[in-house]
Amino acid sequence: MSGTAEGGDSRNKIHKSEKDQSWIPKIIKKRVCTTFVENSSSDGSLCQCGGRRDAHGSIALGDFFSTAIVNHWDSAQHSSEYPTDAFGELQFAGSSKRHSYFLRLSWDTPPSIAYTLMTTHWGLPAPNLVVSIVGGEGRTKVKTWVREVLRQGLVKASQSTGAWILTAGLREGVGKCVGEAVRDHATAASSVSLNKVVALGIPPWGMVHNREQLVNPQGSFPAKYDVHNASENTCSLDNNYQAFLLVDDGSVGRRGGEMGFRAKLEDFISHQRTGIWGSGSIDIPVLCMLVSGAAHMLERVDLSLKNSMPWLLLAGSGGMADFLSDVLENLSSAPAQSSNEGEGEGAPSVDLKDRVAERVKKHFPTVEDTDKLVERALSIYQNRDLITIYHGEQEAPDDFDTVLLKTLVGASKQRVSCTASPYTEELKLAVTWNRVDIAKRELFNGDIPWRHKDLVDSMTDALVNDKPQFVRLFTENGLNILDYLDYSRLESLYRSVADGTLVYQLLQRRLVERLGVSAVPANQDAETKVAAGVTHVGPSEEITLFEVSTVLELLMGDVCQPFYYGVLGLEQISSKRRALKRVSKLLRGDCLYRKERCLFPWASLFIWAVLQNRSEMAVYFWEMAGETVLSALSGCKILRELSKLEGETETKLSMKELAQRFENLAHDMFSSCYQSNESRSFTLLIRKSPVWGGITCLQMGMAADARLFFSHDGVQSLLSQIWWGDMKRSTEVWKLVLTFFCPLLCYANLISFRKPDHHHQDEQVKPYEDVPGRDSDSHSLYGNTIFSFSDIKHIEADTQGPNTPRCATLRGVPRSPRPPERPFIVSRWRQFWFAPVTAFLGNVLMYFLFLLLFAYVLLVDFQPPPPAGPAITEYVLYFWVFTIVCEEIRETFFVGTMTWRQRLRTYIQDVWNKCDLTAIILFIIGLICRMFEWSYGFGRSVMCLDYMVFTLRLIHIFAIHRQLGPKIIIVGKMMKDVFFFLFFLGVWLMAYGVANQALIYSYDPRPDRILRRVFYRPYLHIFGQIPVEEMDVGKPWDMACTDNITLIDAGEEPCRVQYSNWLVVILLVVYLLVTNILLINLLIAMFSYTFNKVQENSDIHWKFQRYNLIVQYHSRPSLAPPFIIISHINLFIKRHIRKVPSVKIHHFVLELRGKAANRLMTWETIQKEDFLTAQSKIQKSSDSERLKRMSVKVDSVVKHLSEKRDFDHRLRALENEMEYCSNALSWIVDTLAQSSTTKPTRPPPVARESFISSTSA
Repeated sequence: MSGTAEGGDSRNKIHKSEKDQSWIPKIIKKRVCTTFVENSSSDGSLCQCGGRRDAHGSIALGDFFSTAIVNHWDSAQHSSEYPTDAFGELQFAGSSKRHSYFLRLSWDTPPSIAYTLMTTHWGLPAPNLVVSIVGGEGRTKVKTWVREVLRQGLVKASQSTGAWILTAGLREGVGKCVGEAVRDHATAASSVSLNKVVALGIPPWGMVHNREQLVNPQGSFPAKYDVHNASENTCSLDNNYQAFLLVDDGSVGRRGGEMGFRAKLEDFISHQRTGIWGSGSIDIPVLCMLVSGAAHMLERVDLSLKNSMPWLLLAGSGGMADFLSDVLENLSSAPAQSSNEGEGEGAPSVDLKDRVAERVKKHFPTVEDTDKLVERALSIYQNRDLITIYHGEQEAPDDFDTVLLKTLVGASKQRVSCTASPYTEELKLAVTWNRVDIAKRELFNGDIPWRHKDLVDSMTDALVNDKPQFVRLFTENGLNILDYLDYSRLESLYRSVADGTLVYQLLQRRLVERLGVSAVPANQDAETKVAAGVTHVGPSEEITLFEVSTVLELLMGDVCQPFYYGVLGLEQISSKRRALKRVSKLLRGDCLYRKERCLFPWASLFIWAVLQNRSEMAVYFWEMAGETVLSALSGCKILRELSKLEGETETKLSMKELAQRFENLAHDMFSSCYQSNESRSFTLLIRKSPVWGGITCLQMGMAADARLFFSHDGVQSLLSQIWWGDMKRSTEVWKLVLTFFCPLLCYANLISFRKPDHHHQDEQVKPYEDVPGRDSDSHSLYGNTIFSFSDIKHIEADTQGPNTPRCATLRGVPRSPRPPERPFIVSRWRQFWFAPVTAFLGNVLMYFLFLLLFAYVLLVDFQPPPPAGPAITEYVLYFWVFTIVCEEIRETFFVGTMTWRQRLRTYIQDVWNKCDLTAIILFIIGLICRMFEWSYGFGRSVMCLDYMVFTLRLIHIFAIHRQLGPKIIIVGKMMKDVFFFLFFLGVWLMAYGVANQALIYSYDPRPDRILRRVFYRPYLHIFGQIPVEEMDVGKPWDMACTDNITLIDAGEEPCRVQYSNWLVVILLVVYLLVTNILLINLLIAMFSYTFNKVQENSDIHWKFQRYNLIVQYHSRPSLAPPFIIISHINLFIKRHIRKVPSVKIHHFVLELRGKAANRLMTWETIQKEDFLTAQSKIQKSSDSERLKRMSVKVDSVVKHLSEKRDFDHRLRALENEMEYCSNALSWIVDTLAQSSTTKPTRPPPVARESFISSTSA
């Protein structure tokens, strides 16, 4: 089956490829010789195109007049174009690698069509560099050091760059070496860590061996290609290339027909932009590399140089490379031309021509027409600034990437303006290649004073193309992020998001909603795109901050205020329709907001990186952004919401992993803060963030489901402090219960209360000024964190006016003097009754009383409908439920700062709120129905069901218990397992029940009996209730039965069928075996797995769900239903009559401003730096980092040893030269001494032995 599925998938892919490339013959053509020009060296059977006479058509052979006057065959004149008949995919025989692409095309095909075909339809990644290797063709053996340069230098450097390597693509010479090197590096390298090198072969069609195997007018998907030993004039394609462009000029067995097309393709690519959608800061760099080469290559070099194409010559490789390196190095001192520069304006000097002619005869002694070579060489000499000579035998291949960079930089400097920085192009190339090591070594070593404007384009390139190391490098070396990131550039970053990603789809949907019509243009067919030379279809340029804001609102939900609404002027608009109208009007204007600086640049970039799931980039922006704990939790929230929407499994997993990483960072970062200062870390948790829409760390952690973060001791310590109020956390529960029933005990010493720190209170009264030595006291900065209801009520009742900033649960930095303290009787009463734990205890006790009252009414005092009932106890129950409804309404619509829609949505999302809503609705239905005689029984039944729902509500109350809380979570998880189990059980139960009923009773039309015997009775079988007398006909049956159909239709019991009873017994045995053994044990195994899984993290789960309960009772009035109606009346008088604003409207929120906010942020920044330093030390001390450092040191030692070896060779050669010179001078001295022509005026010098001995010593 799997093989069939795989075969079906492959066939589907083939049909898709055929459909996608069926347009190719309509646009791309081949060349066919249409004029037979006889080759004089043959006997008339060959044409000058290389083809035989019988291979030409009748038209080519019948044009005798043209043949008679033609002396030389020319492709443009003597060949015609026809639709191409060779394209598709190529499968090499005996090769396990994936298919390669191939296309036969005419030499005058526009290069834009070929480039679009390769990048858009063949799926080749756009290059960051193109290296075109020229020469090295034929069967000449490639030198060993040239092989090493290609393998260790070129291919390795190209792999780190993401380059295309262009060769002839044949299994000979340099093309074969490049193919093997690409194969070896692709096998050894990781696809994640390194970019992929694309080897592109551009051979002449007439030189391809077995090319007839590629011919298929409909395309080959794939074409089977056999690699054999090539003949004299042909050569096989190399199977290590990803794609082949088979250039056809109509000739057969002739080289050089592809040169013109290849040069045009190189020139076209050099004018395309790098990066995603061409978003890079530079054009794609193209470098031509000459390896040996014949004499006709001189024309190819000259043609490319005139197009300002840089060249790299491998000196010592032989042929044309040695000739040009000789000319350029040895004639540099001679004048290249006369005083007038420019093409055709001056003539080279006679002396230079003679020198070049001598070298032409030296390197190409067999060439007859040397004048053309001399002219070409002189033309090349005039463009010598674009040529770099590489001595491979003397330089190490490991530095080849630096050679490539300097070559391209040298060529680019000829084209840049004079005002640009001379190092800008080199930096852009390093960014394009993602070679941060080269940038650090060559450009950011402290010698170059970089300006902000020089780094802007490269910074954008690094951001768009996900190069975080360069972003870090630019930030550390002069780029000011405040000047760089304005809202216009931020919008352009969102427009550069690659299509196909989830965030792109979300942005496009929001764009369509805003525009009202589809913003994405209709898909053009492939033929139109390629004919127009469309190289890419970029994302829409209409994406604005409004679309970004709506996407973030979708992901973040109602936990925080919408992002960028203040920039767009929408902060006062709550309606989505009005916001759309306002934004549309704004965008039709000048959009002045785009010129403004981004208010929080690092946070904006962090969101941008997180939305695209760029882990390394997001982590760096998190390090740079402020509010690190909250930022990490926000990234966790966004990624977890994105993972729910993502369809691809790998991307979903990577999002979840990155989300967990940010949660771990938030946990570890807060742990560092908590260890440093407990009070400030508490402030950190409840501070209202201006960056993240007024949310706090606790709120974001709950929204992000950050259970690990909530399990931290610091978070739990804060929650416990809030939970107990001013009472000590060591207070026993029995003391609370006793004091609850006897309130006067709160004035005794039965319960211990925390003592207020008057020292800190006195400090808080002082004005907030920078006093020397004040920073040494942590409490003087933020006050003493005391989370008590007495504090809240104290502020609420006496100090807060309408314009006073609300400081909710923290006695932070007051802006007005503290009011006088209340008497002890009042303050102690408030300290006890306003603590959340007291409110919880009261609600639990009163809820038990409510359930007892409800049970009493249902069992004892449920009177008939009016006027006989209801009883007084039932009226009390009605009032009690009414107070519960009032409290639910207050919690839903009168707590918090969200709109009523957001509040209602948040209320419905909670499971226990749904339970409350169900209980209330059932109670209302039962209440209405029990008031009427005709529905009294139904109403009582509904009341009974409603009692069950109210009782189940107790489960949530006990979630605060340390042992019961995790068990409640386990029960909830097991309920999901039960649903899966019931599915399997239902299938098997229905199968057995229907078969069993049909076998026992041949006819039984009553639906009630059918349902009971098909579903209910097999269900009871599981628990051992098996009526054997009904199942087995051998057992006596007391029930009267009949076989009369009329009586059976009237309701009589049908008799059992006897002939199939044996099968009934077998089915019963099998059914019990499957249900009682297989399915029940499956359920037990599922429960055990769930229990063990939750039990491992039970403490984490309990601490997480504890937060919601504490928030709920923190906001509740002190009195429990039904006495809570008194608190409701009190709140109504305060809010609507006395106009006293609520302090509890913000749960656990502290709004810091001015110096207090700055100092807290500074402290958090210091803790972040200490944390990152500690993490860096841990990472550096890891084994992997030690191995990396050791590897670098070993490479450095090996490099020094190789350099020392080179010095030894040079010293040995110098010693040999010195020895030769010494011998020659000795011979001259001896000769002159024996000569009688001249008489020396003094004797010959004598060697100083003492000097020699001293130097040798």
